Amino acid sequence: MKAKISDYLELTKPRVTFMVLVSVLAGFYLGARDSINWILLFNAMLGTWLVAGGTNALNQLIERDIDSVMKRTQKRPLPSGRLTAKQVGIFATSISIIGISYLCLTANLLTGFLAALTLISYVFVYTPLKRKTSLSTIIGAVPGALPAMGGWAAVTGEIGGGAWALFFILFFWQLPHFLAIAWIYKEDYERGGFPVLPVIDVDGNLTGRQIIINCLALISVSLLPTILGLTGAVYFVGALVLGLLYLASGIRLARQKSNRCAKQLLHASIIYLPLLLTLMFVDKTGL
Repeated sequence: MKAKISDYLELTKPRVTFMVLVSVLAGFYLGARDSINWILLFNAMLGTWLVAGGTNALNQLIERDIDSVMKRTQKRPLPSGRLTAKQVGIFATSISIIGISYLCLTANLLTGFLAALTLISYVFVYTPLKRKTSLSTIIGAVPGALPAMGGWAAVTGEIGGGAWALFFILFFWQLPHFLAIAWIYKEDYERGGFPVLPVIDVDGNLTGRQIIINCLALISVSLLPTILGLTGAVYFVGALVLGLLYLASGIRLARQKSNRCAKQLLHASIIYLPLLLTLMFVDKTGL
């Protein structure tokens, strides 16, 4: 029984879901203009957790054939045979519907709509396109950035400038982050039939340029919270420094084109986001 529960939990991709919840928290906190409504925050986090878990499980259901041939995914519950497609389908659909309904009832309809849009765009748009075009990476960054909007919408009931600022921060952060992963595991992606950019870009030049362009875009949008009056000068300076360090890692990979540099960029991306959000929390104005 314990092993079965662990398998269902693994379907939700806990580490990915945790980052989704952090982005919801960021949107909620940045959008709150008075004291924090902790019950509303709990409801927003719980509903999003259910939808995010269902989305990840549905993704694995659709890609179970590919997961079975990729080394990094062969041990997942579906390709390993620990769970059946029927079991995963019922589980994923159930928690997704419950999560969306819960958000509509305990937060507001807009938050529920954004959660549903995240699921639909990830499972039914991004997932099929992954097998067809490298542009799917850009499309996949949209559902990855929507949960922060959901957090903002839960506390404000609308989508304001701060919500868009968070959306674009998360959008542009994801692209170098994913390209670093795809670079490291490009043989595995090629084996699975995914035409990610590092697979089709043999010399790595286009991948390097895309990383640098998106790092530059990230620096620009990361300054928006201060420009919009949501954070102060400490955040502004910190965001600029963090963005430049992230860019430096991207430039290093673009020049040297090695797995070592790709891993350094991946680590930089993992460090960048929590530090940026911490600065946002610490230097928020008006709460």
